[in-house]
Amino acid sequence: MDKNKYALIMAGGVGSRFWPVSRTEFPKQFIDFFGIGKTLIQSTYERFLKICPPENIFIVTNEIYTNLVKEQLAGISEQQILAEPMMRNTAPCIAYGSMKIAEINPNAVIVVAPSDHTIANQAAFIEAIEQSIASASKHNCLITLGIKPNRPDTGYGYIQYIDEVLADNSEVHKVKTFTEKPNLELARSFLQSGDFLWNAGIFIWSAKAINRAFEKHLPDMHELFAAGKAIYNTLNEKQFISNTYLQCTNISIDFGIMEKAENVYVLPSEFGWSDLGTWASIYEMAEKDYVGNAVIPSEQVMMYDSSNCMVNVPKEKLVILQNLHDYIIVESNNTLLICPRAEEQNVKNIVADVKAKFGGKFI
Repeated sequence: MDKNKYALIMAGGVGSRFWPVSRTEFPKQFIDFFGIGKTLIQSTYERFLKICPPENIFIVTNEIYTNLVKEQLAGISEQQILAEPMMRNTAPCIAYGSMKIAEINPNAVIVVAPSDHTIANQAAFIEAIEQSIASASKHNCLITLGIKPNRPDTGYGYIQYIDEVLADNSEVHKVKTFTEKPNLELARSFLQSGDFLWNAGIFIWSAKAINRAFEKHLPDMHELFAAGKAIYNTLNEKQFISNTYLQCTNISIDFGIMEKAENVYVLPSEFGWSDLGTWASIYEMAEKDYVGNAVIPSEQVMMYDSSNCMVNVPKEKLVILQNLHDYIIVESNNTLLICPRAEEQNVKNIVADVKAKFGGKFI
C-alpha cells in the first residue's frame, strides 16, 4: 500500500439535529444509527483502511471526544488523534492536519472526509478516491468529490463544473462555482442544467498544494500553523495547538479556500452517498416495512395503522404506536422526541429551548 496516501477524518461535530440520541457528550459520529454493530466513525475508518496504511489515518476531533475515539477505533495511537481545544470550523482543522502530516511526509497526498457520512457502494467510492489521489499527486490542484444529484435537494451545497478537464484525466473537471444551500426553485434549475453536483465535503490534495493554498488565501491562518513546524509530532504539540486555536478565525474550508482558489477540480461521482445531516436522511437510508415505517431496532416496537414513520428507540423498550403517519419518534436517556417529519428542521430550535429551560441536563 502506498505510504504517501493519508486520510484526515473530521469527527468534531455535536450533531444537534439528531437530539436526543446525539448529545454533546456522545455525538452522532460515535452512534450506530442502523443497528449494524458499527458506529459512523468506525465505518468511515474501516473504509479508509482499504486506501491508506493504518498509521496514515488521522482523526481530528474535539479534545472532549479523544477517549471516545480511542475506545471505538482499535489501533489508533495518541499521535493519530488531533485534539482541537475548541470548535473553529473546517479550515483550522484542515490546516492543522495538513501541516502535521506534511512534517511526517512532505510527499503526502491527503484525503479529507467527514466521519458521519454513509457510502452504499464501497467499491465505487474507493475507485473515485484512488482516481483523485492519482491526479492530485501529479498536479498542483485541489480536488473535491461531487455527487450527481437525483432530486432538487435544498439541504446540500452545489458545485458547478465546466468542460475543462485535467490533462491526464478527462473525468476530473474544472470547478466554475460553489453555491450554498439554494431555494427549491434554484435547486430545480441546477438539476435541469446537468452541470451541477452536490457538494459532498470530501477533498483530495497533496500536502504541498493545500498548504500553498492556505498561504495564498488564508495567510494569517497559514502563518499561525506554520509556526509549529518544529513542534508537530512532539510533546509540545498540544500546548502549541491550544494557543493557536485561540487566535484562529472561525471559517470553513469552502469559504476560506475552495471558493477562492483557481486550481479547484471536481470528480462527478455516484456511490450511494448520504451526509446523514437529519433524521430524514436516516429514514431514506434505513430499511422500511411495506407501509414505509423505518424502525431501529424493531424487536419490541409494535405499530398499528401507522405509516412512513422514523422510529429510533432503545432495544429494551416496548413501544406501541397507533395512528401515526409521517412522524419521527426518538427516545434516548429517558428523553422522548415526537415530531412530524415535515417539521424536523425545528429540532435545533427545540434543543435551544430545552437548554434554556433545563440547562445542559438533557443536552
